[in-house]
Amino acid sequence: MTLDQTKKGSAVSGKQDTSITPIFEYRKFWAECLGPAPFLPTSREEMDALGWDSCDVIVVTGDAYVDHPSFGMAVIGRVLEGQGYRVGIISQPNWHSAEPFKALGKPNLFMGVAAGNMDSMINHYTADRKRRNDDAYTPGDHAGMRPDRAVTVYSQRVREAFNDVPIVIGGIEASLRRIAHYDYWSEKVRRSVLLDSKADILLFGNAERAIVELTHRLASGESISALRSIRGTAFITRGIEPGFQEVRSTDVDNPGPIDTHPNPYEGMEPSQCDTDETSDDSVQPLRIMPAKNPAHSVIRIPSYEQVRDDPVLYAHASRVLHKETNPFNALPLIQAHGDRDVWINPPPIPLETEELDWVFELPYARHAHPQYGEAKVPAFEMIQHSVNIMRGCFGGCTFCSITEHEGRIIQNRSEDSIIREVERIRDTSPAFTGVISDLGGPTANMWRLACKSKEIEAKCRKLSCVFPGICKNLNTDQTPLISLYRRARAVPGIKKVLIASGLRYDIAVETPEYVKELVTHHVGGYLKIAPEHTEDGPLSHMMKPGIGTYERFKTLFDKYSKEAGKKQYLIPYFIAAHPGTRDEDMMNLALWLKHNKFRADQVQTFYPSPMATATAMYHTRHNPLKRIRRTNNTLPVVDKLKQRRLHKAFLRYHDPENWPLLRDELKRMGRRDLIGNGKLHLVPSRDPPKRHRVVKEKARPFATQHTGLPGRSGKRKK
Repeated sequence: MTLDQTKKGSAVSGKQDTSITPIFEYRKFWAECLGPAPFLPTSREEMDALGWDSCDVIVVTGDAYVDHPSFGMAVIGRVLEGQGYRVGIISQPNWHSAEPFKALGKPNLFMGVAAGNMDSMINHYTADRKRRNDDAYTPGDHAGMRPDRAVTVYSQRVREAFNDVPIVIGGIEASLRRIAHYDYWSEKVRRSVLLDSKADILLFGNAERAIVELTHRLASGESISALRSIRGTAFITRGIEPGFQEVRSTDVDNPGPIDTHPNPYEGMEPSQCDTDETSDDSVQPLRIMPAKNPAHSVIRIPSYEQVRDDPVLYAHASRVLHKETNPFNALPLIQAHGDRDVWINPPPIPLETEELDWVFELPYARHAHPQYGEAKVPAFEMIQHSVNIMRGCFGGCTFCSITEHEGRIIQNRSEDSIIREVERIRDTSPAFTGVISDLGGPTANMWRLACKSKEIEAKCRKLSCVFPGICKNLNTDQTPLISLYRRARAVPGIKKVLIASGLRYDIAVETPEYVKELVTHHVGGYLKIAPEHTEDGPLSHMMKPGIGTYERFKTLFDKYSKEAGKKQYLIPYFIAAHPGTRDEDMMNLALWLKHNKFRADQVQTFYPSPMATATAMYHTRHNPLKRIRRTNNTLPVVDKLKQRRLHKAFLRYHDPENWPLLRDELKRMGRRDLIGNGKLHLVPSRDPPKRHRVVKEKARPFATQHTGLPGRSGKRKK
C-alpha cells in the first residue's frame, strides 16, 4: 500500500517543528473503513474472525494484554489501528524459542518490542536485588512470565523468527537504556540497548508521533535504515549525519583538568528563567546555554568505553544528556560504541490537547483480553476506575524517571474528554460501584500548569520548574482543577471521586482553595504525599522542597479537614539510602518520625534505575546537578548492604528487630543520649522478651516505598 507523503519535521536538526500533521488526521478515512477490532488479535483464529490474512504491525510485550489506555501496547496498537493499520499483539510469549513469536505470521511492516509498563529488572527484583514473587502486570499476579532484560531477549527471538523484518523497540525499558548506562543489577556500565538487542531503531518517551510517522514512511516504501529524521528516536550509525557539525560535550561543560577549549556557547544570552551559578559546591539545576547554530549541531558525549572506565566522564555525560531534554531547544546527541555510534534525536514535540484527547478516546475495550478467563491482572484492577488527565512532570526529582520518559512539559486532556471517560466507566464497567479511584497521572495537580511564556519555555534548559524554588514564570493556579473536580463529582451516578496520584504539595499550597476542595471532597481518610526526607542534604540531591513546605501543607490539610468535620491523616513517603544521605541524616529523620508519631510499616531504599540523575550520583559519587570537576569532593553514597540496612532500620526505629543495630550505631555516632526509655529517646536501652515484642506506642501507621519508576497504573513496587 502506497501512502501520500505527509508533512514531517526535521527532528535531527533540533528545530522546533511547527508543521506536524496532527496524529489523528493522517488516515482517518482508512480507519473508518476498517473499523475497530473488539480486541486487537492475539492469535490466528482472531485474525481469521476479523478477515485478516496478515498484520501490518505486530507488537510484542512483556505485560498481559489489557486493552486500556494505561497499558502501552494497547495505546500503540489502537493509535496505529486509528491510522488504518492492522495490528496484532503477542503478549508474554515463551522466550525459550522463536516459535511463539511466529504466532501471528510475518508482519508487513515491522515488529514492535517492549518490556511492558515497567523495566523488566525493576519488575523482577527489589532494591536489595532479591527476586520478587509477584508481577502486577500478569494474570493471577504470577512472577516469571517475562525474561530479565526483556527488550533484548524478545528482539533476539524476533530476529530468529523473521530475520528480514525491521525491529522497533520502545517502552520505558528501551527509553531509559538508549545510551550507555549504569546497570544496578550487574553493577557495571552497559552499552545502549540498541546494540544488545540488535534492533533497527529505538523509540523513547511517549511515542505516538514517532510511531505514526515511522509506520507511514515504511508503508510508503522507505527503508528502515533511511528513517533518520524522526524525533524521539535513536539508531546506530557510523559517524556524523550529513549536514551536521560536531560539538564535543567537553567543550561545552569541561570536566577538567584538561586544556581549555573554545566555547561554542560564547556570546549567547541565558534563558530568562536562569540565574547565575554560584560556587561549584552548591547543588544547582543544570544550566548550559544553547549552541550558536543549533540547526546543524550534534553534541558528541564521551564514548561507551570512556564512561565505562571513568566515573567523572560518566557523570559529565549524564549532566549533558539531561540538559538536552527540552524538545524545543534540545540538540541531537551521539555516543561512540567501538566503531559504531548511537545517534539520539531530540525528544518528540508534546501532544496538543486535541491529540491527547484522541489517543485516550480510541475504542479501547477497557478490559483484559478474554483469553485470561477469570484470572485478574492486579495492575488493571487498580486503575480500571481511574482516569488519566495529563502526562509529564516538571518536578525533575533526580531518583524518578517520569520526566526523562514523558518530559517536563505537561500534556493536558480537555475537561470534556475527561468527563466523557468518567461517564464511559460508569456506563460500561460491570464492577463499577460509583467511585472514581483517581483523577490524575504522573502527579495529581499539574494539570494545565505551564510556563507563562511560550518563548521562555522554548529557551529554558532547567531540569525542574520547582527547584530550588518555584520558578517565577510558572503558572501555579489550580482553579481549573477545582472546576474539573466539581464537574466530575456532579456526574449522575458518581458517588465519590478520589485523588490517589502523587500530590506536589509545594504547588498545592500556592492555591489554598485547591487544598480545601481536595481535603473536603476527595480524600478517603488518608492522603499519601512524598516529602522523601527531612534533611536539606538529601533533599537537595533529590531536588525536593524542604520539610517546611510539608509543614505548611499539613497546616492547611488539618485546618480544612477540621472545617469539613472529618478525621483525615497525611501518609508521608520517605526514601532511605539516597545518594547524598549520611547516617546522621537518617537519624534526624527517625527523630522527626518519632516526634510526629509516625511508624513505617514498609520502607524502601533508593533504587538506582537506568539513566536517572541519582543513579549517576550513586555510580560515580559525583553530582551532575553542578559542574563536574575531578577535584570535587565525592558524594556520600550508601552502597554497602550493612549501611543500607541501617538506613532502613532508622525508618523502622519502632521495630524491636532493629534495636540492636540502632543501639550500636548510635553509640558509634556518640549519641548514647538517644538510647533509653523516655519520650525523647529513639530506641530502648534493652530488648523486650521475645514473647512480648509488641510496640506499645500508638501511632498512625504508614507505608514508605518508592522505586522512582511507577508503572502506568501509578502503583509503587515494594
